Amino acid sequence: MIIHEKESYAIMGACFEVYKDKGCGLTEPIYQECLEIEFDFLGLAVVAQPQLPLTYRGRTLKHRFVPDFICFEKVILEIKAVSQLTDEHRAQVQNYLHATGYELGLLVNFGHYPKVEYKRFANTNGKGVVEV
Repeated sequence: MIIHEKESYAIMGACFEVYKDKGCGLTEPIYQECLEIEFDFLGLAVVAQPQLPLTYRGRTLKHRFVPDFICFEKVILEIKAVSQLTDEHRAQVQNYLHATGYELGLLVNFGHYPKVEYKRFANTNGKGVVEV
């Protein structure tokens, strides 16, 4: 079973469309802006770079974390423009899922050639966050 199947297909479709038009080799902010335009064009419920609170021992921290996108109020989308995804990129999405309690995180790399590289992560209540 795919978590949030319809939503993740819509998100990835937008990512593929941006990659098809722009290819690889641009900077992350360019892909970020292109995706904002594509999501708007498709009429998808997406918030770009929301500032989300973090807590520690019941206290809200002054610092917030900022994922690239929150899609459909339930999917975290983190984008990169690097030649290859690393463990640090994966850990970033895993930490975002853990901090928010969201069930699905997508990590998309526009810097990979010849196609978009992507990973899916599921927050599996009790088992932690795993790549699926």
